Amino acid sequence: MQKVFVTGGTGFVGANLVSLLVQQGYFVRALARNQSNLNNLKNLHNLEIVKGDLNNPDLWKHMVGCQYLFHVAAHYSLWQKDKDLLYQNNVLGTRNILAAAKRAGIERSVYTSSVAAIGVGDKPVDETYQSPVDELVGEYKKSKYWSEQEAVNAATSGQEVVIVNPSTPVGPMDIKPTPTGGDIILRFLRRKMPVYVNTGLNLIDVRDVAWGHLLALHKGKSGERYILGNQNLTLKQILDHLSQITNLPAPQHTIPHWIPYSVAWLDEKVLARLGKNPSLPVDGVRMAQHAMYYNASKAVSELGLPQTPVPIALKDAVEWFVSHGYVGQR
Repeated sequence: MQKVFVTGGTGFVGANLVSLLVQQGYFVRALARNQSNLNNLKNLHNLEIVKGDLNNPDLWKHMVGCQYLFHVAAHYSLWQKDKDLLYQNNVLGTRNILAAAKRAGIERSVYTSSVAAIGVGDKPVDETYQSPVDELVGEYKKSKYWSEQEAVNAATSGQEVVIVNPSTPVGPMDIKPTPTGGDIILRFLRRKMPVYVNTGLNLIDVRDVAWGHLLALHKGKSGERYILGNQNLTLKQILDHLSQITNLPAPQHTIPHWIPYSVAWLDEKVLARLGKNPSLPVDGVRMAQHAMYYNASKAVSELGLPQTPVPIALKDAVEWFVSHGYVGQR
């Protein structure tokens, strides 16, 4: 039984990956912080939880005996106040985990980047595209760019490191939930989206993203990136799919971007300083000004990335949120 070390295994993509690995016959050693919610990993066999932090200098000791590393963990926040946390966890944490993997004798690593590190163009972009880093919107996207450079540098120096760039995953086990796909679904279910803005996302079933990681381990080329995506959809199309799944009415009217931007700026820059918990991040609204469309044909052709119909993933996400009591929460 081959052993793999997984970071971020308690989260959305990571938990789906751990479940897949166990199902496929691997023994998983998953890194979790002391405060991590372990609900996503309940009742899994051939799983060992080790407590620790990405920046722990002795992290390599936990990795000894494992053949492979999946570095999925990242701090995901669109709040501007989290700039230092994003750099510490995403950039420095990636540097440390890859150095630990090298010291522990890990044969091959898969690093989970994001399409956020690639940026957006005037049409669906592929792995060859790169927005200038100063044009990436928000500190999260910048941190993912610099984190990916750590993986590229490790591969250049001789480590076997394959890079995957998921788009917007949707599906079960979105425990936090994610500020993009999960937040859209929950706002719709909670009837908190009376209007919408003209934007778009590339959606993919989170279970296909998990398969993309495993396929990248065995088929990917070290130092190369693979976009793990599926279907480009406008926000209106996503909401219409959710309406068909739930029989709830979809919003019918658009609003210009400056309206949510003004609300977010007031929320994050003014009211938050007065003690109110902000609900709408400025950087999240700025991102929505451009459709985030991607071309995943490289991963489909070279890795065999599955392309489960997005409505199935949305339906399973809705059912998971409902069955786990998220819809009644605020």
